[in-house]
Amino acid sequence: MTTLVTGGTGLVGSRLLRHFVNAGVESRALVRPGKDVPATVPRVEGDLFDSSALREAVEGVSAVIHLAATFRTTDESKIWRANLEGTKALIAAIQQHAPQARFIMASTCLVYDEDASRPGLEDDEVHPKHAYPASKIAAEKELRESGLNWSILRLPFVYGDGDEHLNTVPAIVARMNWHPAQTFSLVHQRDVARAFELALTGAMDGRIVNIADDAPSTLYDMAIAVGVKIEASAKPLSNPWWGRADGRLSRSLGFRPTVATLSQAVQEGIL
Repeated sequence: MTTLVTGGTGLVGSRLLRHFVNAGVESRALVRPGKDVPATVPRVEGDLFDSSALREAVEGVSAVIHLAATFRTTDESKIWRANLEGTKALIAAIQQHAPQARFIMASTCLVYDEDASRPGLEDDEVHPKHAYPASKIAAEKELRESGLNWSILRLPFVYGDGDEHLNTVPAIVARMNWHPAQTFSLVHQRDVARAFELALTGAMDGRIVNIADDAPSTLYDMAIAVGVKIEASAKPLSNPWWGRADGRLSRSLGFRPTVATLSQAVQEGIL
Protein backbone atom coordinates (compact mmCIF):
# COMPACT_ATOMS: atom_id res chain seq x y z
CA MET A 1 0.00 0.00 0.00
CA THR A 2 2.03 2.94 -1.31
CA THR A 3 1.05 6.59 -1.09
CA LEU A 4 2.41 9.04 -3.64
CA VAL A 5 3.09 12.53 -2.31
CA THR A 6 3.48 15.48 -4.68
CA GLY A 7 5.02 18.65 -3.33
CA GLY A 8 7.05 16.57 -0.91
CA THR A 9 9.79 19.17 -0.57
CA GLY A 10 7.48 22.07 0.29
CA LEU A 11 6.37 23.62 3.57
CA VAL A 12 3.80 20.91 4.30
CA GLY A 13 5.10 18.03 2.19
CA SER A 14 8.58 17.88 3.67
CA ARG A 15 7.18 17.52 7.17
CA LEU A 16 4.45 15.14 6.06
CA LEU A 17 6.99 12.78 4.50
CA ARG A 18 9.06 12.78 7.69
CA HIS A 19 5.91 12.02 9.67
CA PHE A 20 5.01 9.17 7.31
CA VAL A 21 8.50 7.68 7.68
CA ASN A 22 8.16 7.76 11.47
CA ALA A 23 4.61 6.38 11.32
CA GLY A 24 5.51 3.55 8.95
CA VAL A 25 3.37 4.84 6.07
CA GLU A 26 4.88 3.53 2.84
CA SER A 27 5.42 6.56 0.62
CA ARG A 28 6.80 7.62 -2.73
CA ALA A 29 7.65 11.18 -3.76
CA LEU A 30 7.49 12.98 -7.10
CA VAL A 31 10.25 15.60 -6.88
CA ARG A 32 12.20 17.92 -9.12
CA PRO A 33 15.86 17.01 -9.76
CA GLY A 34 18.16 18.15 -6.99
CA LYS A 35 15.46 18.23 -4.30
CA ASP A 36 15.88 16.11 -1.17
CA VAL A 37 13.39 13.80 0.54
CA PRO A 38 13.98 11.38 3.43
CA ALA A 39 16.48 8.70 2.42
CA THR A 40 14.00 5.86 2.92
CA VAL A 41 11.35 7.41 0.64
CA PRO A 42 11.58 6.24 -3.00
CA ARG A 43 11.71 9.21 -5.35
CA VAL A 44 10.66 9.77 -8.93
CA GLU A 45 12.33 12.77 -10.52
CA GLY A 46 10.09 14.98 -12.61
CA ASP A 47 7.10 17.25 -12.32
CA LEU A 48 3.38 17.30 -13.06
CA PHE A 49 4.01 18.08 -16.73
CA ASP A 50 6.39 15.17 -17.31
CA SER A 51 4.13 12.36 -18.53
CA SER A 52 6.73 9.60 -18.24
CA ALA A 53 7.64 10.63 -14.68
CA LEU A 54 3.95 10.85 -13.78
CA ARG A 55 3.34 7.33 -15.06
CA GLU A 56 6.27 5.98 -13.05
CA ALA A 57 5.13 7.88 -9.98
CA VAL A 58 1.51 6.71 -9.99
CA GLU A 59 1.79 3.09 -11.12
CA GLY A 60 0.98 0.72 -8.27
CA VAL A 61 -0.02 3.36 -5.73
CA SER A 62 -3.05 2.95 -3.50
CA ALA A 63 -3.36 6.67 -2.74
CA VAL A 64 -2.12 10.07 -3.87
CA ILE A 65 -1.69 13.10 -1.62
CA HIS A 66 -1.49 16.10 -3.91
CA LEU A 67 0.30 19.01 -2.24
CA ALA A 68 2.23 20.50 -5.15
CA ALA A 69 1.11 24.08 -5.74
CA THR A 70 2.34 27.58 -6.54
CA PHE A 71 1.36 30.43 -4.24
CA ARG A 72 3.98 33.13 -3.59
CA THR A 73 4.40 34.76 -6.97
CA THR A 74 2.91 37.78 -8.70
CA ASP A 75 2.81 35.83 -11.98
CA GLU A 76 -0.78 34.62 -12.07
CA SER A 77 -0.15 32.47 -15.14
CA LYS A 78 2.31 30.38 -13.10
CA ILE A 79 -0.27 29.97 -10.36
CA TRP A 80 -2.95 28.77 -12.76
CA ARG A 81 -0.57 26.48 -14.65
CA ALA A 82 0.70 24.75 -11.52
CA ASN A 83 -2.51 24.59 -9.53
CA LEU A 84 -5.07 23.85 -12.23
CA GLU A 85 -3.23 22.43 -15.23
CA GLY A 86 -0.86 20.47 -13.00
CA THR A 87 -3.78 18.95 -11.11
CA LYS A 88 -5.51 18.05 -14.37
CA ALA A 89 -2.35 16.28 -15.58
CA LEU A 90 -2.11 14.31 -12.34
CA ILE A 91 -5.79 13.37 -12.50
CA ALA A 92 -5.34 12.10 -16.06
CA ALA A 93 -2.34 9.99 -15.03
CA ILE A 94 -4.26 8.45 -12.14
CA GLN A 95 -7.27 7.75 -14.36
CA GLN A 96 -5.04 5.93 -16.83
CA HIS A 97 -2.56 4.12 -14.61
CA ALA A 98 -4.05 3.84 -11.10
CA PRO A 99 -7.82 4.39 -11.35
CA GLN A 100 -8.55 2.68 -8.02
CA ALA A 101 -6.23 4.97 -6.07
CA ARG A 102 -7.61 7.32 -3.44
CA PHE A 103 -6.87 10.92 -4.51
CA ILE A 104 -6.51 13.37 -1.60
CA MET A 105 -5.91 17.00 -2.54
CA ALA A 106 -4.80 19.88 -0.36
CA SER A 107 -6.75 23.06 -0.97
CA THR A 108 -7.08 26.27 1.03
CA CYS A 109 -9.50 27.95 3.40
CA LEU A 110 -8.74 31.21 1.57
CA VAL A 111 -11.41 30.22 -0.96
CA TYR A 112 -14.17 31.59 1.29
CA ASP A 113 -15.60 35.00 0.45
CA GLU A 114 -14.00 37.98 2.14
CA ASP A 115 -17.37 39.50 3.09
CA ALA A 116 -18.74 36.29 4.66
CA SER A 117 -21.07 36.67 7.64
CA ARG A 118 -19.64 33.66 9.54
CA PRO A 119 -16.75 31.17 9.34
CA GLY A 120 -16.59 29.35 6.01
CA LEU A 121 -18.48 26.08 5.58
CA GLU A 122 -17.52 23.44 3.04
CA ASP A 123 -20.74 23.77 1.04
CA ASP A 124 -20.69 27.57 0.84
CA GLU A 125 -20.86 29.09 -2.61
CA VAL A 126 -17.51 30.81 -3.13
CA HIS A 127 -16.20 33.48 -5.48
CA PRO A 128 -12.51 34.01 -4.64
CA LYS A 129 -10.99 37.16 -6.10
CA HIS A 130 -7.32 36.18 -6.13
CA ALA A 131 -5.52 33.72 -8.39
CA TYR A 132 -4.37 31.25 -5.75
CA PRO A 133 -7.76 30.42 -4.17
CA ALA A 134 -9.52 30.76 -7.54
CA SER A 135 -7.14 28.23 -9.10
CA LYS A 136 -7.70 25.88 -6.18
CA ILE A 137 -11.48 26.05 -6.60
CA ALA A 138 -11.07 25.24 -10.30
CA ALA A 139 -8.80 22.30 -9.42
CA GLU A 140 -11.29 21.07 -6.82
CA LYS A 141 -13.99 21.04 -9.51
CA GLU A 142 -11.79 18.99 -11.86
CA LEU A 143 -11.17 16.42 -9.13
CA ARG A 144 -14.81 16.19 -8.03
CA GLU A 145 -15.86 15.53 -11.63
CA SER A 146 -13.03 13.09 -12.38
CA GLY A 147 -14.78 9.85 -11.41
CA LEU A 148 -11.92 9.05 -9.01
CA ASN A 149 -12.24 8.33 -5.30
CA TRP A 150 -11.44 11.80 -4.01
CA SER A 151 -11.29 13.94 -0.92
CA ILE A 152 -10.27 17.58 -0.54
CA LEU A 153 -8.73 19.00 2.62
CA ARG A 154 -8.96 22.77 2.84
CA LEU A 155 -6.06 23.90 4.99
CA PRO A 156 -5.85 27.19 6.91
CA PHE A 157 -2.63 28.95 7.94
CA VAL A 158 -0.20 26.07 8.61
CA TYR A 159 2.65 26.49 11.08
CA GLY A 160 4.98 24.61 13.41
CA ASP A 161 7.82 22.10 13.55
CA GLY A 162 10.35 24.76 12.63
CA ASP A 163 8.75 25.83 9.34
CA GLU A 164 9.10 29.55 10.25
CA HIS A 165 5.82 30.32 8.53
CA LEU A 166 4.71 32.52 11.43
CA ASN A 167 7.81 34.65 10.94
CA THR A 168 6.37 35.88 7.63
CA VAL A 169 3.33 37.45 9.31
CA PRO A 170 4.78 40.92 10.11
CA ALA A 171 5.97 41.41 6.52
CA ILE A 172 2.62 40.23 5.14
CA VAL A 173 0.72 42.63 7.41
CA ALA A 174 2.91 45.52 6.28
CA ARG A 175 2.70 44.63 2.58
CA MET A 176 -1.03 43.89 2.50
CA ASN A 177 -2.01 46.58 5.01
CA TRP A 178 -4.06 44.03 6.95
CA HIS A 179 -5.73 44.89 10.23
CA PRO A 180 -3.84 43.40 13.22
CA ALA A 181 -7.15 42.09 14.57
CA GLN A 182 -7.81 40.04 11.42
CA THR A 183 -8.31 36.51 12.68
CA PHE A 184 -7.24 33.33 10.91
CA SER A 185 -7.87 29.66 11.46
CA LEU A 186 -4.61 27.82 12.06
CA VAL A 187 -3.40 24.24 12.16
CA HIS A 188 -0.09 22.82 13.37
CA GLN A 189 2.03 20.72 11.02
CA ARG A 190 1.57 17.72 13.31
CA ASP A 191 -2.18 17.91 12.87
CA VAL A 192 -1.95 18.40 9.12
CA ALA A 193 -0.21 15.02 9.07
CA ARG A 194 -2.91 13.53 11.29
CA ALA A 195 -5.61 14.85 8.95
CA PHE A 196 -4.00 13.27 5.89
CA GLU A 197 -3.51 10.00 7.75
CA LEU A 198 -7.22 10.03 8.58
CA ALA A 199 -8.08 10.75 4.95
CA LEU A 200 -6.00 7.75 3.88
CA THR A 201 -8.40 5.52 5.84
CA GLY A 202 -11.31 6.65 3.68
CA ALA A 203 -12.99 8.67 6.42
CA MET A 204 -13.18 11.74 4.17
CA ASP A 205 -13.93 10.07 0.83
CA GLY A 206 -16.16 12.16 -1.41
CA ARG A 207 -16.00 15.20 0.87
CA ILE A 208 -14.49 18.64 1.08
CA VAL A 209 -13.28 19.08 4.67
CA ASN A 210 -11.97 22.14 6.51
CA ILE A 211 -9.00 21.33 8.72
CA ALA A 212 -8.32 23.73 11.61
CA ASP A 213 -7.40 23.84 15.28
CA ASP A 214 -9.75 24.88 18.07
CA ALA A 215 -9.05 28.62 18.35
CA PRO A 216 -8.48 31.08 15.50
CA SER A 217 -5.73 33.63 16.20
CA THR A 218 -5.31 37.29 15.31
CA LEU A 219 -2.41 38.48 13.21
CA TYR A 220 -1.34 40.48 16.26
CA ASP A 221 -1.11 37.33 18.38
CA MET A 222 0.62 35.42 15.59
CA ALA A 223 3.33 38.07 15.44
CA ILE A 224 3.70 38.15 19.22
CA ALA A 225 4.17 34.36 19.19
CA VAL A 226 7.43 34.80 17.26
CA GLY A 227 8.55 37.79 19.33
CA VAL A 228 7.58 40.59 16.95
CA LYS A 229 5.15 43.40 17.62
CA ILE A 230 3.09 44.86 14.82
CA GLU A 231 1.27 48.16 14.87
CA ALA A 232 -1.91 48.04 16.95
CA SER A 233 -5.19 49.51 15.76
CA ALA A 234 -8.66 50.25 17.09
CA LYS A 235 -10.14 50.92 13.67
CA PRO A 236 -13.23 48.88 12.70
CA LEU A 237 -12.47 45.53 11.11
CA SER A 238 -13.98 45.44 7.62
CA ASN A 239 -14.24 41.67 7.04
CA PRO A 240 -14.27 40.07 10.48
CA TRP A 241 -14.96 36.50 9.31
CA TRP A 242 -12.53 36.30 6.41
CA GLY A 243 -9.74 33.83 7.14
CA ARG A 244 -11.83 31.70 9.45
CA ALA A 245 -13.12 28.22 8.59
CA ASP A 246 -15.71 26.12 10.39
CA GLY A 247 -14.10 22.85 11.48
CA ARG A 248 -17.15 20.98 12.76
CA LEU A 249 -17.33 18.56 9.84
CA SER A 250 -13.76 17.37 10.42
CA ARG A 251 -14.57 16.69 14.07
CA SER A 252 -17.59 14.61 13.10
CA LEU A 253 -15.33 12.53 10.84
CA GLY A 254 -12.84 11.81 13.61
CA PHE A 255 -10.25 14.59 13.34
CA ARG A 256 -9.02 15.96 16.68
CA PRO A 257 -6.10 18.42 16.78
CA THR A 258 -3.35 17.50 19.21
CA VAL A 259 -2.16 21.12 19.16
CA ALA A 260 -5.44 22.82 19.94
CA THR A 261 -4.24 26.43 19.99
CA LEU A 262 -1.33 28.65 19.05
CA SER A 263 -0.83 29.31 22.76
CA GLN A 264 -0.30 25.59 23.35
CA ALA A 265 2.33 25.49 20.61
CA VAL A 266 4.12 28.45 22.19
CA GLN A 267 4.04 26.87 25.65
CA GLU A 268 5.36 23.55 24.32
CA GLY A 269 8.05 25.16 22.18
CA ILE A 270 6.90 23.54 18.95
CA LEU A 271 6.59 26.56 16.66
